[in-house]
Amino acid sequence: MKISTILSHAGLCSDEKTGSIATPIYQTATFRHPKLGQSTGFDYSRTSNPTRISFENVMSILESGDSGFAFSSGMAAISAVLMLFSSGDHIVVSDDLYGGTYRVLEEVFKRFGISATFTDTTNTNETLSAIRGNTKAVFLETPSNPIMKISNIRLTKELLGNSNIFLIVDNTFMTPYYQRPLDLGADIVVHSGTKYLSGHNDVLSGVVVTKTKELSEKIGFIQNSTGAILSPNDSFLMLRGLKTLAIRMAKQEENAKKIVDYLSQSDKVSKIFYPGIESNEGYKTHISQSSGFGSMISFKVKDKNLVEKIINNVKVFSFAESLGGVESLVTFPMVQTHAAIPEILRKKLGIAEDLLRLSVGIEDIDDLLADLNYVINL
Repeated sequence: MKISTILSHAGLCSDEKTGSIATPIYQTATFRHPKLGQSTGFDYSRTSNPTRISFENVMSILESGDSGFAFSSGMAAISAVLMLFSSGDHIVVSDDLYGGTYRVLEEVFKRFGISATFTDTTNTNETLSAIRGNTKAVFLETPSNPIMKISNIRLTKELLGNSNIFLIVDNTFMTPYYQRPLDLGADIVVHSGTKYLSGHNDVLSGVVVTKTKELSEKIGFIQNSTGAILSPNDSFLMLRGLKTLAIRMAKQEENAKKIVDYLSQSDKVSKIFYPGIESNEGYKTHISQSSGFGSMISFKVKDKNLVEKIINNVKVFSFAESLGGVESLVTFPMVQTHAAIPEILRKKLGIAEDLLRLSVGIEDIDDLLADLNYVINL
């Protein structure tokens, strides 16, 4: 079955008793047992809930995994994965990544004895050099946030060989519609479901998909023990969002490509970061592991004073954090999504006062281009 069909049928008729086309919202904390020693298969909604299971099962299918797990936010999902490790363990992490991931590693898990080395994972030699005897995982963001650096998932896994080092991939930007890391060798996939999977900027969620039954059992234990689970109502909203993921991603990418063309012709723009630009480093790697380019664009302006003018005067775009929704957003990474990253590292990566990030939505492209043209040429 094609992925667009799987998506449009997300949660379809999961209630076999009634035949309901939409998965019902099982808004309950607990479940009645028929008799002592008998169970319906559900005991307590922290452990399992029918609405959440329906969403988790779809995500497992989409990512070709053993099991899916839904959490209350993307950071809750990432934190659950990091709980696989113990004091004294070490993780190699992409240096260009979401600021919240950096913060939780450096300010939370570091206190529990889990260390991280942030390196350019687009360079496999640097990745290998960062690996130590106590390294337990390599964590990739590809494309990365916000510079859109591309790490080679398949090659990274090959370099790890038969070691016991897990390969974890944050697939938020591409979603399983465009990229399936487990098929490329990854062991664990994480998502901020808040973004494209939801698609409407109205729900927080996170997803973990595991490749093996052993990992599924471990993540399942952590999910149940720590309790940062997705609520039944939010699970319903995630199923509803998935139904339109294919058409949203296609439209958003179509708009993004036209915006990249516009920005490339502007004399106010000095550099554009987008996976679909053939001249960009990483382009060949990206097309070898992804079927599309997505709709995230970052760009630098020649005059840093233009940043404030753009932010304060957009009308169709909204100045806001987050990404992936049907509404187009403009973000200032240096002071918003990546403020937690030390200034010296931000400057090294190019996350500076001249960088803006766009999350392109599904609006009419003429309106989006007119909005950009107005604010860029103020």
